[in-house]
Amino acid sequence: MRIPRLWHWMAIAAAMFLASQGASAADFSAGLGIGYGKSFAVRGEGLVTNFAQGFPFGLDFGITYTGVDPGDPWGARRIFIANAHNGTPEKHGETWDFRMDFMYKIGIKGPRETYLYAGVRNSFFDGTFRYVGANEEFDVTSDQWGVGLGAKGLFEISSRVDLSLTLGVDSYFDGSLHGHDTTYSPNNENVNPHENFTYEDAAGVINTPKFVPVLMIGLSYNL
Repeated sequence: MRIPRLWHWMAIAAAMFLASQGASAADFSAGLGIGYGKSFAVRGEGLVTNFAQGFPFGLDFGITYTGVDPGDPWGARRIFIANAHNGTPEKHGETWDFRMDFMYKIGIKGPRETYLYAGVRNSFFDGTFRYVGANEEFDVTSDQWGVGLGAKGLFEISSRVDLSLTLGVDSYFDGSLHGHDTTYSPNNENVNPHENFTYEDAAGVINTPKFVPVLMIGLSYNL
């Protein structure tokens, strides 16, 4: 397991702090949710709204952890290391997704507040492939940028606590794939490719995020 770079965490923390402190009229809430984003996902987020009287936009910052199927272990081994078939394959995959959304408040009967959102994504993928009995293990990693859009509703439970429901889609651009001593890049300026494999070959066996539906439910606390 590889932890995302420190600057990811620092950027999210700094952005949330500055947004919440930058306007005295702003409202800030912090939330935790679970749901589906290619598989089971957990998200922490902060929402800043009401920057000014009648201003319809807000900002939402989030960090999502998702456990994923990293891909085909035999294909990954052949493309990133060598064409060997010994050992029993085991695999584990995960993504850390960092997001920032611009929120547009709309009026819908039912929720306390409803927003349409659109924003940017930065996803950190890590797939681990292990071959038991062959004494071989390696990671394939990738950083990808993306965009997302959707809707979010806040349903009042108490004056401080809301039930949040988010429905949307995220789409990610191709990113370089790094594994062992090999890198495959979208422009095929590859480093130490094996058997003349291309980026398309590597992307075909590694399950990095591409088009991801998002369904999250959680609790939000108004600070």
